[in-house]
Amino acid sequence: MSMMLTVIAFIVAISVLVVVHEYGHYWVARRCNVKVLRFSVGFGKPIWSKTIGPDATQWVLAAVPLGGYVKMLDEREGDVAPHELHRAFNRKSVWQRFAIVLAGPVANFLAAIALYWVLFVHGIPGLIPVVGEPPAGSTAERAGFVAGDTVLGVSGTAVRSWQDFRWVVLQRALDKSPVTVELKTAQGVIANRELRFDELAPEDLEKDVLAALGLSRQRLILPAVIGELTGSGAATRAGLRSGDRVLAVNGKSVENWDALVKDVRAAPGKALQLRVQRGEVEMPVAVTPDVVDERGVRFGRIGASPKMDPASMQGMLANVSYGPVESLGKAVAKTWETALFSLRMLGKMVVGEVSLKNLSGPITIADYAGQSAQNGWISYLLFLSLISISLGVLNLLPVPLLDGGHLMYYSIEILTGKPVPEKVMEAGQHVGMTVLFMLMAFALFNDITRLIGS
Repeated sequence: MSMMLTVIAFIVAISVLVVVHEYGHYWVARRCNVKVLRFSVGFGKPIWSKTIGPDATQWVLAAVPLGGYVKMLDEREGDVAPHELHRAFNRKSVWQRFAIVLAGPVANFLAAIALYWVLFVHGIPGLIPVVGEPPAGSTAERAGFVAGDTVLGVSGTAVRSWQDFRWVVLQRALDKSPVTVELKTAQGVIANRELRFDELAPEDLEKDVLAALGLSRQRLILPAVIGELTGSGAATRAGLRSGDRVLAVNGKSVENWDALVKDVRAAPGKALQLRVQRGEVEMPVAVTPDVVDERGVRFGRIGASPKMDPASMQGMLANVSYGPVESLGKAVAKTWETALFSLRMLGKMVVGEVSLKNLSGPITIADYAGQSAQNGWISYLLFLSLISISLGVLNLLPVPLLDGGHLMYYSIEILTGKPVPEKVMEAGQHVGMTVLFMLMAFALFNDITRLIGS
């Protein structure tokens, strides 16, 4: 993956979502007749600015694209002319201040709904949820799953792709209560299977929960023929070409693509001797798989995908799409489910049921941005939706300095009829700054640990 693509995809994602968030504050502030002094995308030294509108609002693009802010007229931050006192933020009613602060996170949720709506109307490609052979003794085997079962729904929720299946099961696994999986067997019989989560460990929620249960999708047996190659992957550097058939690895015959992947994954950073057929010619090719580290698991990757036969893939692919009206309902539901899931995972981190190693900082987010951009616009919009929801949820946490901290103060003011004392708010700011700094430091530490590990 190009480093330039990663940087650009990250900056675009953060900039767009910051603009959405801050414009929510700006739009409601203007409706409440609050004077906006500055709208800044990024922090630090301005690299571009322009004054626009009757209020001479300064629109700024700053050097550090990791956030932004809307600065409003406020007596607590400077002198306010007598004729403009009615336009100061601090002079507005508590309900108006509440609405202005809440508008930022709400804008992020609305952006996610809009993105999901576009995706659902267009259609999201996925894999039909056909189950492969469960491992002996696994939860799935004991529940009665067999190869060829096609999942239709989970406890009343319809499932149309393997991705849908994983998402619904992951949500239900948090409750540890059993679910009923409706399926169609390979013989065409409709049946139900009870799936239990009693044996799931907390770390299983952080990985592939279906794999932990012994559920994997049925795989198409493909020949070990190279299809597409990434521009800078190990396969490209070794001189492999699209159409090459791998016959053997280190002298051992390769029967199919899965066998090749298994050999490659088992050799991160170690040279492999391939015997390759190119046309009518057989030749040796030496390739050293790149080292990949995902959540502490190291494996090899050469940056090549199998050559696909469209006809054989036809029966495995699903395009999940809905009409415009139904898509809106699906988009709202998906945004709500994702936001609620994020909050529940944060709660489990707080009580120690989920490791804090799952906190991600800017390096990991940038990596995901680059990967999703490389996979196409659908993948990138899904990434933007998820980050937009995460930004909205994060800002609603009742931590001073975040929007949620201000909403907490305004809620107290609504209940008591008087504002929170300035000294209490100042103390809260110090606490909030400490908490945020610790979280950012821990997330950055996780990023660096993953980077060093890979």
